Amino acid sequence: MAISLIAHATNETPQQQFQKISDEYFDQVYFPHNPTIGTLSGYHQYDAQLEDYSRKSIDAQVAALRTFEKRVAAIPASGLDETTRGDREVVLSNIHSTLLTLETIRGWEKNPDNYSSGISGSAFSLMERKFASPDDRLRSLIARERLMPSRLDKARINLENPPHIYTEIAIEQLPGIVSFFEHDVPLAFADAKDSALKAEFAQTNSAVIAALNSYQTWLKTDLLPKSNGDFRIGAETFSKKLQYDEMVDLPLDKLLQIGWADLRKNQQHFNEIAKELEPAKEPKAVLEQLGQNHPAPDQLLNSFRATFDGLVAFIRTHHIVTIPSDVRPIVEETPPFMRATTFASMDTPGPFEKHATEAYFNVTLPDPSMKPAEVEGFMHSFNVGTVISTAVHEAYPGHYVQFLWVPQAPSRVRKLLGANTDVEGWAHYCEQMMLDEGYGQPGAGAKDERESKFLRLGQLQDALLRNARFIVGIEMHTGKMSFDQAVRFFQKEGYQSKETAMVETKRGTADPTYLYYTLGKLEIMKLREDLKKKQGASFSLEEFHNNFLRQGFPPIKIVREALLGDNSPAL
Repeated sequence: MAISLIAHATNETPQQQFQKISDEYFDQVYFPHNPTIGTLSGYHQYDAQLEDYSRKSIDAQVAALRTFEKRVAAIPASGLDETTRGDREVVLSNIHSTLLTLETIRGWEKNPDNYSSGISGSAFSLMERKFASPDDRLRSLIARERLMPSRLDKARINLENPPHIYTEIAIEQLPGIVSFFEHDVPLAFADAKDSALKAEFAQTNSAVIAALNSYQTWLKTDLLPKSNGDFRIGAETFSKKLQYDEMVDLPLDKLLQIGWADLRKNQQHFNEIAKELEPAKEPKAVLEQLGQNHPAPDQLLNSFRATFDGLVAFIRTHHIVTIPSDVRPIVEETPPFMRATTFASMDTPGPFEKHATEAYFNVTLPDPSMKPAEVEGFMHSFNVGTVISTAVHEAYPGHYVQFLWVPQAPSRVRKLLGANTDVEGWAHYCEQMMLDEGYGQPGAGAKDERESKFLRLGQLQDALLRNARFIVGIEMHTGKMSFDQAVRFFQKEGYQSKETAMVETKRGTADPTYLYYTLGKLEIMKLREDLKKKQGASFSLEEFHNNFLRQGFPPIKIVREALLGDNSPAL
């Protein structure tokens, strides 16, 4: 397909040109190369397609991205309104980030888990939400499953000297993925009625399971001994990724200063409250006491469900933010292919999903294979304080409320593309903001002053976890911290258990810029203070939060321009 760089029609305004080109970008490049994201977004014409990891497909994607980079850049920003100008920056950044991922970071060449977890996620996207009949969704799944063995074959061609830890993570995830296809997938389509379709599915599903078992054997016997690559992306790539994904261009040494300062501030706050609670104990001993105050593993999901009424009531009576719907998210166990690297997550329907609009709050339960001592260590991450903090982060007023505002986002671009400093920054900001506004005081989330202090300790422990991610991500990927040093850092400086430290460090090897939680939170807090100074007595917290969420998910730099009307620094 020949694509001209600039629209020929002279009567098209720059605004119309961008609208047309951004739509073509989504429809010709973004979704065709990411059909699972298409399904998740609510575009079900992609349901029977699967990501193609062949070199030919990757080269075609790179070529298409280069073409659209030129087409978008050729539209003069000066001729666009404020929202569209921001959208232009977001699309260009998405193109640059994808090119960096494909050409420089090269996960398709380095990360075996991308293949096995990728096909699992693709199947799961057709299972969780009943956007069509079981038979229709099963038909799409069969089409995807027919392609899955070939994608695992491509892995054997593409993977060259991956980092040892990447291959280890893929091997660790695979038993859960095989079990997922053996049990969860058939169960999800038990209501399908077409017997011929079910017989066909039995064949394709068996072929996927066989391919996954074969892949697992190949990873263990062939690839693992050859996995001597480096997971570190280096300072230059790290800075570019941060610029493209988050529109943050501060030097890494400056970012580290910011990260360390916030870590020390949170440690000091934690230690002060710990001393108030237990004057005779060291803060780490109080941390251990906090960790032991957790629900029983079989009551964990109910503990999260029980937080919703109190959080919603507080948000409404204290005018924190408008909640656009009374529908609650569904709390369930984390899908198997996500359990190795996450404790909790929010899975919301795509912005263009018309039929199945349920949202799922995923919580990772202890693995049945864990010994009692390991279960106890794992459950320390779900203490009385972090349960509240996590419920705030994932649901009210964090990710779930943010999702409820998506229909009001000003454009298709803002509904589909976003920055983690906005998404995760907002949710992490909410953890502190809610307690600062009075939630967790006796009678408002806590039964007495002592429990109130424990809730604050839980929030601070979560903040320290994010502080540790901030520093570990930069230091590990610039070669200044080893994997083992990072694990110890999470324990010593981030106040985390050994089990949590391992999960977090593993995640950091493949998610280098996971500093975006703290980075986004600090950017939002600065934006709020700058707006307060500008508006004075007329400043309203609820109005600020509503206007923030109304923007969609762009980098905070773009939100600042919309809310403040200037280009002042985000940090």
